[in-house]
Amino acid sequence: MTELLTAVQMRAIEQAAIESGQVTGLELMERAGQGVVEAIFEEWPEFAETSGRAVVFCGPGNNGGDGFVVARLLKQWGWEVEVFLYGDPESLPPDARTNYERWVGKNDVKIRKLNPPTLVDECLPHSPEINLVIDGLFGTGLMRPFQGVSSLLATEKVRSLLREGDVRVVSIDIPSGLCADSGRVLGNVITADLTVTFHGKKIGHMIADGPANCRIIRVKPIGLKREDSDQFVQLVSEERPSAAKDAPGHKYTYGHALILSGGSGKTGAARLAARGALRIGAGLVTIGVPPAAPMEVAAQVTAIMLQRVDRADVLSDVLKDERLNALCLGPGLGLERARDLVPGALAVGRSTVLDADALTAFSDDPAALFDLLHEKCVLTPHGGEFARLFPDISERLNAVPTKGPAYSKVDATREAAARAGCVVLFKGPDTVISAPDGRCLVNSAHYDRAAPWLATAGSGDVLAGFITGLLARGFAPMQAAETAAWLHVECARLFGPGLIAEDLPEQLPEVFRQLGIGAR
Repeated sequence: MTELLTAVQMRAIEQAAIESGQVTGLELMERAGQGVVEAIFEEWPEFAETSGRAVVFCGPGNNGGDGFVVARLLKQWGWEVEVFLYGDPESLPPDARTNYERWVGKNDVKIRKLNPPTLVDECLPHSPEINLVIDGLFGTGLMRPFQGVSSLLATEKVRSLLREGDVRVVSIDIPSGLCADSGRVLGNVITADLTVTFHGKKIGHMIADGPANCRIIRVKPIGLKREDSDQFVQLVSEERPSAAKDAPGHKYTYGHALILSGGSGKTGAARLAARGALRIGAGLVTIGVPPAAPMEVAAQVTAIMLQRVDRADVLSDVLKDERLNALCLGPGLGLERARDLVPGALAVGRSTVLDADALTAFSDDPAALFDLLHEKCVLTPHGGEFARLFPDISERLNAVPTKGPAYSKVDATREAAARAGCVVLFKGPDTVISAPDGRCLVNSAHYDRAAPWLATAGSGDVLAGFITGLLARGFAPMQAAETAAWLHVECARLFGPGLIAEDLPEQLPEVFRQLGIGAR
């Protein structure tokens, strides 16, 4: 599985390689610059076939050193290159200073300093003459808001000039102003057309404002060894989790899921969840309905069974059947019904998904819910539900960051999972899943996996059903949440625009066929 790194983790990997004698810092900088130029020519082959004009903005750290390497290599390719430095050459780190001197000495030029008139009136295009702008101002280690002279590159006026001139903006490692650990904007941010990073993606590339400002991500190797750590955040978007289960058996081998429904006129969400649980491979699925709803549900389902569940004591009797091994409460359940049924459902200690109303019902006293939860639970809040259950965590997440690394959705989900004592799946196009022990996964529906049509009523209910069905099949909570989230996006991508929630479960058979696996 692919790891997403923090800035500190990346620096530690680089430093370990340097200290071991595997590579020097100067060699890493050279390889990074080569990687940027390779990525540019791969993304826009026409740039490799001719010479153009590039403006390279170098910052006061090693990101600026990478920029000097890019400038030198483009110059060798025959490009006209102009370099602007933000900061004092004497203050550059040693490797960046070396590459500064290589650029100045080889080209017999003076580095131009950034200042507002120069930036707007001289550097940037008022004609199609400039082809590339290279952002080497600030990399992954940005600790303060991106403001002042250098941040003029992030203004709408400059962006408009770049668009009018059809200029491609390439950021080295991460767009300046974007926090590498959180994907949040610190002050202002440069929006890139291409972002070239090294060794591995960073968390900020995949969550929050990262995808919108990175646009295209390319990872270039620079000769560092892969390392494994439980502290790394895992990216599940690029490597499918297995949904195969090859052992032969009968329907009860694959579990029996119970989805609790709301009353008449409010059964649709539970029906969506039940369909999702059945399609993903649960052996049996039953909808628990109050007395007013059986006819409504029966008219809409066939392979899904019905069970009357009106009160907590009735639910307790139903759950005496231990073959009911996975529960889902929340979709369309209603707040009063949720407050009545959730405690009894959790008391039996079965694998349980809590979504929607089952979460909101405890917004006045989240601690009461946390006292009931156990390690076999999965909570699936969207942003509003998360804020109601974890108001203090949500407040920190939504506060405007004033320094880096900024508090991230990964931080928030880890903290929430530790407090709840169970798996938390924090929904969104950048879904984050965390276990109480800190293990964390990101399922990003961005870049090549973008599926904006997934933002439709009922899609979260289907996701809850997917997780419940996998729990019924015996998947561990973290594995069930990860696999369901991945398949949820794949179903949306397969269907395409025009998707409604009812379409999602019906895509699973084809997704499984394309993956070369069966649902069981």
